[in-house]
Amino acid sequence: MRAVLMEKGEDGQAVARLADLPDDALPAGDVTVRVEFSTLNYKDGLCLSATGGGLVRSWPHVPGIDFAGVVEASDDARYAPGDRVVLTGWRVGEAHWGGYATKARVKADWLVPLPEGLSARQAMAVGTAGFTAMLAVMALEEHGLTPSGGEVLVTGAAGGVGSVAVAVLARLGYAVAAVTGRPETEAYLRDLGAARLVPRGDLAEAVKRPMESETWAGCVDAVGGQMLARVLGQMKSGASVAAVGNAGGLAVPANIIPFLLRGINLLGINSVTVPYARRVQAWDRITTDLPMDKLEAMIRPATLAEVPALGAAILRGEVQGRVVVDVQR
Repeated sequence: MRAVLMEKGEDGQAVARLADLPDDALPAGDVTVRVEFSTLNYKDGLCLSATGGGLVRSWPHVPGIDFAGVVEASDDARYAPGDRVVLTGWRVGEAHWGGYATKARVKADWLVPLPEGLSARQAMAVGTAGFTAMLAVMALEEHGLTPSGGEVLVTGAAGGVGSVAVAVLARLGYAVAAVTGRPETEAYLRDLGAARLVPRGDLAEAVKRPMESETWAGCVDAVGGQMLARVLGQMKSGASVAAVGNAGGLAVPANIIPFLLRGINLLGINSVTVPYARRVQAWDRITTDLPMDKLEAMIRPATLAEVPALGAAILRGEVQGRVVVDVQR
């Protein structure tokens, strides 16, 4: 098998390189998968960094938190050789060897059958980022969001989660306001379905008032930090924010007044340990609610050899849309 292998050097810093490994180097698991495609998420960038982002605990390590492929061998009755499967989450690529390899061995409980009509390449164009976006949209809907309610804000809109959220929401008939700090992404975001663009600077500064004008009927927030605090004060009464990321920082200097006087909701979206039935529900929604032509427009193809450099780029905010890694190339 060929893999992106991370090893610690004498200075204690991890370095990623392409390596050929014997199949018996794979960790324990119920199912062995011939990986066809993987992808790149912000968390992958952290895992590929010199410190492993605090996520990788043992070395050597094969990162890659997502993969899709074909079952080669299985000790579990739920899967048989030839079955097409997809994996996201469960700390694969962090605590367990992941998808930046031509083969992977994992627990059967972590897998989901690849939905009918969705290719492995398309599944990895979705990946954890798109899967998380779908979970966020589902949570907002379950808390009352409807297309007639008004504009829905998407922060970090040109990133992986944001791109899918914009495309899905637009497909469902929502008026999407996309937040970006990169003017060059305007055409890309409008093509995904954004009705208007909001400059990142408009939401970057703190305000002294605990609440501002009621503006947003819902929000998918991939940024966190100060921007999330600002957005909370702009939500309409009873509206919800689905928090999916922390690219803007872990601390949220928010005020409790919008929760008390407007009854807003802050919904945490955990895509890592989602139960099986919810995973299947989200993947089924992806096949119907994510326009595949829009998904194709998000894709930036890559090979295993490009993964280390792309990991550094995504941490710098330089990756637009979805990177799809053809691990067999």
